[in-house]
Amino acid sequence: MKRRIFLFFWLLCPLLTLSAQTMVWTQRYQDYFDLYKDVAIEQMLKYRIPASITLAQGVLESGAGRSELSVKGNNHFGIKCNGWTGRKTYHDDDERGECFRAYNNVYESYHDHSVFLSTSARYKKLFDLKTTDYKGWARGLKACGYATNPRYAHKLIEIIELYKLYQYDTARGFDKYQTQQIERGDLRHIFFFNKNYYVLARRGDTFRTIAQDVGVSYRKLARYNERDKNDPLVEGEVIWLEKKARKAPKDYKNRPHVVQPGESMYSIAQKYGIRLKYLYKRNDLEPDYVIRVGDVLRLR
Repeated sequence: MKRRIFLFFWLLCPLLTLSAQTMVWTQRYQDYFDLYKDVAIEQMLKYRIPASITLAQGVLESGAGRSELSVKGNNHFGIKCNGWTGRKTYHDDDERGECFRAYNNVYESYHDHSVFLSTSARYKKLFDLKTTDYKGWARGLKACGYATNPRYAHKLIEIIELYKLYQYDTARGFDKYQTQQIERGDLRHIFFFNKNYYVLARRGDTFRTIAQDVGVSYRKLARYNERDKNDPLVEGEVIWLEKKARKAPKDYKNRPHVVQPGESMYSIAQKYGIRLKYLYKRNDLEPDYVIRVGDVLRLR
């Protein structure tokens, strides 16, 4: 009987260990990384903290930005007051009603996390590690006492490897528009295509409201999009943030566009980030030509 019990638990233990260690991919975590990866890269280039470590700590400590501490105080790294003279918030952690740092926006939290690690003697030896050594950083943070959870290093490494966050540790640049949005506290999503940046207009948007969010003159914004600065915008339409290109990316060399119902030369030019006059010119069309459904347009 004892032998059977022993065999049962011997077989069960690997399953229990596997379930305890296996992390499942979630869209919520991925959205968090997509939103804050550029800030993490920016901080890495300034302070030499791996972007993967910053992102993994941020998502873990903040519950992907949904924890009480992150919602109330924009604190994504669980950093306590410890001589902090700025805004504060209180939260039950190891003890009841502990004091935590609070920030005006998430960007400030990311920046303070970098300063906190880089100026503390406790974490000094971590900066002898390469920014690509995310495992060494994860284990070092645990050894230096960043968190009390005995599996803290393992969790960070598991997150980094599951979401391939290590790809950001070799980055040499970042999306300046996205970091500016987060620094301003506005989380308008900025996309990149054809060596340009664009946003999708929201309901009620104007060139002025978008310009305020992205830090570009509304007159320039209208000009980049070949529009009048007072033109109304439709929800969901593409608004480019820099001057459009003369042609589509190389991928479209042998991929013409077939005109669909409701499309115009302008909407097609906007879709691919091409200046309108060059779309006409590339297809040997006069500016007064009215396209028809089924027309085939060269993009490059």
